Amino acid sequence: MLSLLADLWPAVLSLGHILGAIGVTIDAVLRKRQVPAVIGWVGLAWLAPVVGSLLYVTFGINRIKRAAVALQREPILGDTGEFRASLAGAGFLQSLAAKHPTLPGLARLGLQATGNPLLPGNAITLLQDGDEAYPAMLAAISGAERTVSLLSYIFDNDATGEKFFRALTAAAARGVDVRVLIDDVGSRYTRPTMVSRLREAGIPVAAFLPTRLPRLYRYANLRNHRKILVVDGRIGFTGGMNIRDGHWLSRQPPSPVRCLHFRVDGPVVYELQRTFSVDWAFVTREALDRDPWFPRLSEAGDVVARGVPDGPDNDIENILELVLGALSAATHHVRIISPYFLVDDVLLRALQVAAMRGVTVDIVLPSRSNLPVLDWAMTPQFRYLLEKGCRIFLSPPPFDHSKAFTVDGQWSLIGSTNWDARSFLLNFEFNLECYDSALAGELEALIDARIAQSRPVSLSEIKARSLPVRLRDGVARLGAPYL
Repeated sequence: MLSLLADLWPAVLSLGHILGAIGVTIDAVLRKRQVPAVIGWVGLAWLAPVVGSLLYVTFGINRIKRAAVALQREPILGDTGEFRASLAGAGFLQSLAAKHPTLPGLARLGLQATGNPLLPGNAITLLQDGDEAYPAMLAAISGAERTVSLLSYIFDNDATGEKFFRALTAAAARGVDVRVLIDDVGSRYTRPTMVSRLREAGIPVAAFLPTRLPRLYRYANLRNHRKILVVDGRIGFTGGMNIRDGHWLSRQPPSPVRCLHFRVDGPVVYELQRTFSVDWAFVTREALDRDPWFPRLSEAGDVVARGVPDGPDNDIENILELVLGALSAATHHVRIISPYFLVDDVLLRALQVAAMRGVTVDIVLPSRSNLPVLDWAMTPQFRYLLEKGCRIFLSPPPFDHSKAFTVDGQWSLIGSTNWDARSFLLNFEFNLECYDSALAGELEALIDARIAQSRPVSLSEIKARSLPVRLRDGVARLGAPYL
């Protein structure tokens, strides 16, 4: 018997490889939207016997099936909430056209892509690093009277996390309704996790897409990268900042990380709360669809803004479509700051074309990120961008996790999205599309200050890389569909 098995196992393995590769090919061709991703996964399945098929089953299939209640937002939130706000209409588009003729088309594109209207009357306050963001967030939680909704990709059990833990438990102790949602992967950077600590403290908390076996293979690639805090349905915070010691720079953490966050007041806070509520309903089946979660909102400032959720479900490619539209609408200058930059050929070409039209395209990236393989993978793109006139700047340490995108000093996109395939296609993200020259000007001034401290990348420098380095970077770039 053993001799027979020894004779048969190569044939069984070969048959498994062929059947697995055929299955991957069929699934990828039918389901994948991006041709490079199809080619990458199919090639891996055929060239890496069995292992390639297993990797596809683990990481390549989008199995997330949001419950109907979480997909159909209006039945959850629609007419039952207390939200009221005027919408930016024809008058706003006319005034926008007078300032910038191409932006009304971008505003219409945003509506078509997301289904969300532009809401006037918002105030958006820029908060740099944890030094400004965390005290403001903690003060808002400490002043909460009715509700607190907190969603974070990472919520570490460290000194910073402890401050948020105490603020949340104190709010719950005085009768505030508290809900906390943490991505399951992001919650596991420290032990014990904040999910377990909050649960033990009696706080309603949930982990987004738990990755414990046997579900690891199902959801490991679909992370909730959003950062949202809403207090009393009226005060919002969003941006790129997780909850962890590294962002609180004045406390001199061992691994400092710069970042941007934003306080939001006004009608668009509704979009933050709605996005949280959709995710919460998906995970827990609890619908937060009425007062006190959705109070009546008043205008608070001059920013016209739209909530832009993005994720590998009904919201897929919202951000990508908006970014492409913004690049085509730009007439003078574009400024981009991102911790990671690994774009597909379509977005790469859009950046090149913008520069070729005479638009100044400035891209600010960290000189060294926390993921060396991504640094290697994104370097080969530099040549194609520099050759067409884009400008690239590498900022010095500490690692800059900031995310912002501005166009012509009039329009800005802020939130959690990085410029890479994971953010554009795989993660659940949240951003705000903002029409306001003061906010865009403030962001551009910040990016210009980062540029002044950064080192410009030259085309000659990229061409002068040694053959081993170019090979390393080129091989890393081949992993773009997987990264």
